Amino acid sequence: MAKKTNLFIALALAFGAASGIAAAQQNYPLPTPAQQAIVDKDTSRKFGDAPADGGPLATGLSPALQPAAIDKALRKVADWQLERTMRHLDKIWTSAVLFTGFMAASEATGDPKYRDAMLAMAKGFNWELRTPYPNADDISVAQTYLELYALDPSPEKLAATRTQLDTLINLKTLKPGDDRLPWWWCDALFMAPPVWLKMYKATGERKYLDYVHEQWQKTYDALYDKQEHLYARDVSYIGKTEPNGKKIFWSRGEGWVLGGLARSIDLIPADDPKRPFYIQQLREMSAALARIQGPDGLWHAGLLDPATYPLPEISGSALFVYGMAYGVNRGYLDEKTYRPVIERAWAGILKNVYADGRLGGIQQTGAEPAFYRPASSYNYGVGGFLLAAAELKKMAEKK
Repeated sequence: MAKKTNLFIALALAFGAASGIAAAQQNYPLPTPAQQAIVDKDTSRKFGDAPADGGPLATGLSPALQPAAIDKALRKVADWQLERTMRHLDKIWTSAVLFTGFMAASEATGDPKYRDAMLAMAKGFNWELRTPYPNADDISVAQTYLELYALDPSPEKLAATRTQLDTLINLKTLKPGDDRLPWWWCDALFMAPPVWLKMYKATGERKYLDYVHEQWQKTYDALYDKQEHLYARDVSYIGKTEPNGKKIFWSRGEGWVLGGLARSIDLIPADDPKRPFYIQQLREMSAALARIQGPDGLWHAGLLDPATYPLPEISGSALFVYGMAYGVNRGYLDEKTYRPVIERAWAGILKNVYADGRLGGIQQTGAEPAFYRPASSYNYGVGGFLLAAAELKKMAEKK
């Protein structure tokens, strides 16, 4: 009788422990009605989706920073996303970020299929941008146009973008009738500068480089917090606080800036007197982010209030890995300090890859920390993942 009682207790404890684990995995806040409306809109626009159940998680992916292991993870996610993407092509920024990731994936793996898909995309859009007086989001697709131009130069790949940039370059504000800065929100520092800098490389015209220096400095002066070494998303967030009383710094917003630095610095001449300005930001932001890395290696939607946003946020985390790996690879960041940070982050990110290749944990579009489901997956977050994987492979190959 005692043995049966003990067995019953053991089974009950085991069941309770398993239930506790399951409960802990489900212990996250769901999107508010306003946030769910954004999820639904993003889904309807084919940016991605947010199922309640993404299915089983992937097995067989190694977090080791070895070329073959990185390649396997990169291809798994890229192949799942590529098939979905080519059914719903768009010039909007969400797709444009993903396109940069596909270009990096092709270079990293040596597989031309990702680049060939981007060439088909660009030809289908006639190498054109989205709108007249395009803002940073609306010119971001030209990053891929200009990368394709660099591989095989021909005038039509530049023409539409160059015409638009030459219109924007004379504007002191965002557009006629709108007195905001051209890059008034921190996301713009990923979307726009690489376009202008790649145009400078393609044409040799210094005016495109000077424009980046002028506009980035204005955005820095308006949004950079010199105590926290992080960017406010825009001026409306300066002075706002999280539920815990700390300043609001949004993971993906900081990721856009760090990723933008990684995509810009190499395009600035080595002897340019402004180059140290960008390298210093990369160093300051990387140090600030490393200090608040979570125990699971990841970062949360609200960087300074992880308790309010308990799920890790993968788009921001991937962009942080990309920026830090870039810094280590170029010698701007100390490898002994940052390699462990990168390794922990990469291991954490891979735990959000599903068996079919879905990359989860990506917050829907927005301007601030929000709630989302674990299987939430959007194309721009996958773009950040592919950039990170490609840069990590360079690190692994150096070793």
